[in-house]
Amino acid sequence: MALTIIALGGSLGQQSTSLAAVRGALEGAAAAGATTELFDVRQLDLPMYAPDEANVPPAARRFCESVYGCDGMLWSSPLYHGTISGSFKNALDWLQLLGDRQPPYLTDKVIGLISTAGGTQGLQAVNTMEFIVRALRGWAVPLVIPIPQAWRVIQHGQVLNDSVAGQLRTLGAEVARAAERFAGGRITSPAAGRAEATLQPVSNAEVKQAG
Repeated sequence: MALTIIALGGSLGQQSTSLAAVRGALEGAAAAGATTELFDVRQLDLPMYAPDEANVPPAARRFCESVYGCDGMLWSSPLYHGTISGSFKNALDWLQLLGDRQPPYLTDKVIGLISTAGGTQGLQAVNTMEFIVRALRGWAVPLVIPIPQAWRVIQHGQVLNDSVAGQLRTLGAEVARAAERFAGGRITSPAAGRAEATLQPVSNAEVKQAG
């Protein structure tokens, strides 16, 4: 069975290290036999998510439909002030459109996580993304790739360090491998799904009431 792995990455900067990193991981997923698609945060150009917005932008709807139909994802965000970037988080906020689906959100989708940082830290963005994966009912693979001082190893859209490039390709292949295992049947039981639904909002209506 052909798997589809979708990547979300980048920033509003023209030279994005996080976009270059996720491209490398996507190559690993493709080499493992997956069909791949890349969503660049800058090119998506999504407005700020508003729970009561009646007119959903076509780009947001296409993004959400592609995500819902995929088997796994790769996320890559720059580290800004100890967390993920606002534009990256905003793209994820639009996934609220999937809250009324059955199953909702990213249920049983496998997610691989990457962060790029200008300084010596990188895990804070990964930690934030792990919380979001859990909230969206997905499964993060244990292998994560935080890249500190990314400007040293990624320049002009290219990953120059062979070791880092290899790690990124390995992550992409791992997401494809895990997604293949998950594709054999639903992992989250109906009982677990019902329990999760009582712990946090599921529908757009509930989110609008809370917001």
